[in-house]
Amino acid sequence: MPGSNVHVVATGDRWAVVVDGGHGREIFQTQEEAIASGTEKAKQRKGDLLIHGRDGQIRERNSFGNDPRDIKR
Repeated sequence: MPGSNVHVVATGDRWAVVVDGGHGREIFQTQEEAIASGTEKAKQRKGDLLIHGRDGQIRERNSFGNDPRDIKR
């Protein structure tokens, strides 16, 4: 689904990648592994990657969608 957000979230002592729209979750041992997988999924879906901290708050957001390229400076 184009434009779907992909979340990296803590789940117990591991990390999960969750795609908006209820496509299940993928579990990883480290946050680094989850971010790598989440980045690929966000690129495929042309969506955003939202990286959450252990407290649940979004700490980083990366967009892989249709960003404007004609920004005036």
